Amino acid sequence: MKLRSTIAILGLFCSISLVVAFDGSAETSANKILIEKKIRRLTMLRDGVALRTYRIALGNYPEGPKTCQGDGRTPEGNYFVDGRNRNSQYHRSLHISYPNALDRKVAQKAKCNPGGDIFIHGLPNGRGWIGKAHTLHDWTLGCIAVTDEEIEEIWRMVPDKTLVEIKP
Repeated sequence: MKLRSTIAILGLFCSISLVVAFDGSAETSANKILIEKKIRRLTMLRDGVALRTYRIALGNYPEGPKTCQGDGRTPEGNYFVDGRNRNSQYHRSLHISYPNALDRKVAQKAKCNPGGDIFIHGLPNGRGWIGKAHTLHDWTLGCIAVTDEEIEEIWRMVPDKTLVEIKP
């Protein structure tokens, strides 16, 4: 009888451990962020496996790649996370390495400055209550916006130098 009780308790403990391990609370780091502009989705991946997905808001003019500073477009191409701002005016933010060499060349041909302040960020400070409603329209100046709770999760799961692929 003691053996059955011990096995039952161990079984219960293992079940609880499995639930904790797979209920989303166990943080796993991502090694790629995929942003799909057309469908307004950010996916965090680890070795090609999706860990989390989020609805996003983009720049005021989301179609087409960013060319010039102030054009309201979100860039397209391959970048990486190259900085963090814990005291951002948009809750928290992760800086993206835009512009790359191709972006600079395109901007030079257009005779403009490519800009460079492209972030994945939360909502404006004091406006976190907006929540997911922020995705009802594109409102950034070219950045990728998620809720404050989502940027907190992304912040924890994404190490510096993580690849960021932004598709049309």
